[in-house]
Amino acid sequence: MMLRPFAAADEDAAIELWRRTWTQHYPHIDFDARVGWWRERWRSELVPACEIVLAETDGKLCGFVTVDPKTQYLDQIVVAPEQWGSGLAHALLDEAKRRSPTGLYLLVNKDNARAIAFYKKHGFVYDGEDKNPVSGIAVSRMRWRPSKTSRGL
Repeated sequence: MMLRPFAAADEDAAIELWRRTWTQHYPHIDFDARVGWWRERWRSELVPACEIVLAETDGKLCGFVTVDPKTQYLDQIVVAPEQWGSGLAHALLDEAKRRSPTGLYLLVNKDNARAIAFYKKHGFVYDGEDKNPVSGIAVSRMRWRPSKTSRGL
């Protein structure tokens, strides 16, 4: 697996990976219908503000992470379904922590037990209730702060 920065030529592959992954996780939601919205959000919100790191295996996109070090917001970790459980999400999260070393926060759907367990395992703690800014659905806010020992103190 190789990590590298996002380039404009990666847009279609990243959007397709997002669609395919979320469709697998939430099959009752029509993510095909959301691709236009996601493409606009990708271009107008994420690309200008976030550091986007792609993961490739054998030259094929298999994951990405989007993090805004200025706000410490981790918007997306997307891992191809065939890579679930492979350690790729951990590698992407480590990259997000490296790019925002003073902390991260994220919003996670309350019914996404797999993601909540993953983030807890990697040092995130529950930090209150929030609402998804797009859907208005109640979500949990989770936060990670480096330990004093991880900062060398």
